Amino acid sequence: MSLNVFLELVEIKAKTASVVPFFLGMAFSLYYFHSLNWPLAIIFFVAMFLFNMAVDMLDNYNDYNHAVDQQNYKQKTNIIGRERLSPRLVLTLLVTFSVVAALLGCWLVYRAGWPVLWMGMFCFAVGILYSSGPHPLSSLPCGELASGFTMGFMIVLLSVYLNAYQQFEWNWATLWRVFIVALPDELWISNLMLANNICDAQEDDDNQRTTIVHFIGKRNALIAFSAKNVLAFAMIIVSPFLKIAPMTVWLTLVILPFTYHQNKLLMQKQVKSETFICGVKILLVGSLAQLLTYWLGIVI
Repeated sequence: MSLNVFLELVEIKAKTASVVPFFLGMAFSLYYFHSLNWPLAIIFFVAMFLFNMAVDMLDNYNDYNHAVDQQNYKQKTNIIGRERLSPRLVLTLLVTFSVVAALLGCWLVYRAGWPVLWMGMFCFAVGILYSSGPHPLSSLPCGELASGFTMGFMIVLLSVYLNAYQQFEWNWATLWRVFIVALPDELWISNLMLANNICDAQEDDDNQRTTIVHFIGKRNALIAFSAKNVLAFAMIIVSPFLKIAPMTVWLTLVILPFTYHQNKLLMQKQVKSETFICGVKILLVGSLAQLLTYWLGIVI
């Protein structure tokens, strides 16, 4: 397996969805709790990244094995069939990555306490159920919620907790603050999957995957995509007033024209090879802009 094929197998281009929430959690911990714990943060980053790659490999592996469209999707679209990869090799890699991630997670539980175990178990469960079983989450109407909440909120929460677990208080006020800061990422991550499902609507129907688009239709899905982009920026505007983010995050608003343009392109045409990238670009530019402007406020 070549490096390029491996990177496609683990969907490296989508790793912004896990890396940015990790650093956003660190930023919130430093800004709000004035605390960073580099050893725990580094171990968590490695464990998170390994498991995220394992989940994406599992997604491709299960899609390959359960494909109804044997000729086109299984042999020409899915990377395992298209690149003639050994399913056994892919399974071995994803199991290895998952086991190493779990062992690192156990060490984090030993150092930071039981809350890490419960949060980690939730993330592992969602990651495995996302593409496994008779009704994987990715093929159900709750797929966007599962991916957005787990990667956009839970990774931020874990990152905050591990960097400030000595001061962290488990109450609704604390969780609400973390949730508001993480919400733009959560919305953009869920929109990434929504854009994918909008573009793959016919292919999903052919392979008996009943995503949210199957139930509400493309038009309503596109409206939801646009509404979530608006809500993401609204949360960025609100967060400094709640004293959970520096005022520099308002600089994120400079990307509004870019986001509007990408949103408009997807509204006009829903073709996987041409406009799915719009969701990727909005997530990449939006989440990085929020992250960098947040850190800018901490630095100055």
